[in-house]
Amino acid sequence: MVYQPAAGARDLLPLDVEKKRWIEDRLQQVFHRWGYHRIITSTLERMDTLMAGEAIQRQMVIQLQNGEDDELGLRPELTASIARTVVTRMANATYPQRLYYNANVFRRTWDRHNRQQEFYQAGVELLGAGGLLANGEVLLLVADCLAALGLQEWHLILGEAGITRSLLSAFPANLQDKVRSAIAHLDRITIDTLPLSDKLRDRARTMLDLRGPSADVLQKVSSLDLDEEQREAVNNLKSLVELLESEKKFPLILDLSLIQTIDYYTGIVFEVVNDTESQARVLGRGGRYDQLLGLYHPQGENIPGIGFGLNIEDLYQVLLSTQQLPQATPTSDWLVVPETASANASAFAYAQKLRDSTDLVRVEIDLGGRDADAIRQYASDRGIAQIVWMKADGSPKIEPLR
Repeated sequence: MVYQPAAGARDLLPLDVEKKRWIEDRLQQVFHRWGYHRIITSTLERMDTLMAGEAIQRQMVIQLQNGEDDELGLRPELTASIARTVVTRMANATYPQRLYYNANVFRRTWDRHNRQQEFYQAGVELLGAGGLLANGEVLLLVADCLAALGLQEWHLILGEAGITRSLLSAFPANLQDKVRSAIAHLDRITIDTLPLSDKLRDRARTMLDLRGPSADVLQKVSSLDLDEEQREAVNNLKSLVELLESEKKFPLILDLSLIQTIDYYTGIVFEVVNDTESQARVLGRGGRYDQLLGLYHPQGENIPGIGFGLNIEDLYQVLLSTQQLPQATPTSDWLVVPETASANASAFAYAQKLRDSTDLVRVEIDLGGRDADAIRQYASDRGIAQIVWMKADGSPKIEPLR
């Protein structure tokens, strides 16, 4: 019998881990510089937590059997879990709270046999702050993260879920989900075949075309029949676009047809897209969710929030071609070899003395069973710099190999 990982899971070998950590370490440094602190939440959650008030589809969640009454599942994303943690475990926290995570998530996929269902993400949540500056901080933080990884050929697709949702409210209630889905998938055929009035069909077609340079899109959406609240939202979006374009950190595409699969977003939504491949690769997603924390708050209090998650595997694939990622696992600096059994204790003591250096020093102990030539060959094959031969009297003899 050949033993394989569970369907949809994957193993990371030591070199894969080094490459993954290279990405994560650089992202973590950026998060720290912006004042964010790490939070770790449970991998296993109650289903009512994970589904975030039906904003996350049940079929997306990998559910687990449980002998108790609670329905349990593996988290398909981190935001809902962090929202639950903050309002239930950090009741006396002062706001804003700047939190980041680096964790695995699990999502059920149905479109292909044995498709990956475990993923790694790193991201942030900025809680307790709304408005222009909070939105600007999170989007500029995205740019700083990708700059730290050396990625230059990417762009940001920016939408506004509140505007898109309010524009959909003009359609009959029984058709809103179909129009929403057609817009999300840029499906003109469905728009043309739905039983809509000419005015509403033109509105749906206009919504499909609300994508492109920011000035053009803002002009198009302003030409629609908007109420006062919608105009205020458009003006807020215009102010954010002006802030981002003044920073000149990244190319920006405005897309008011952008609709995320997860439906708890109430304000801006965005995708980070790589430009270097023939097929665009989404490196991360995020947005504003000002009503999510209220679902978990004991008094139902809404606390504004905005965040993003970057896909570690997608970043990994893009960075492979840049030669920035580690090409080998780190080599040990020393191999300590007890020449006789009476030198064993001295060998361990000497190895510990080397490890106690203020700098990271990697030290291996030879575990026996090889002659001197085989030991030297092992050290050479592993790129070890020096061998320490421990004599029976506990004295070391150092043999440099390079």
